[in-house]
Amino acid sequence: MPNHKSAEKRVRQTEKRNLINRNNRSRLRTQIKKLRTALAGGDKAQSQELLVPTISAIDKAVNKGILHRNTAARYKSRLTMHVNKLAQ
Repeated sequence: MPNHKSAEKRVRQTEKRNLINRNNRSRLRTQIKKLRTALAGGDKAQSQELLVPTISAIDKAVNKGILHRNTAARYKSRLTMHVNKLAQ
């Protein structure tokens, strides 16, 4: 339990921030999962359609501090590679 007024405020701010971060992380994971499901199903059109919004979601996650930039680059590279391989 916080003993100071500033500590109480910090607890409130942390709870709010955790909720925002959890929502952002969940949104990102859902978008990636949609693309991976389309890839696993072999759906070329849907995979190509979902690639751009997924990359956008990954970039937004980097800007918000949810993902490290190198992790984001790895995700984008691998997902793009799988979509391109499916398109051939």
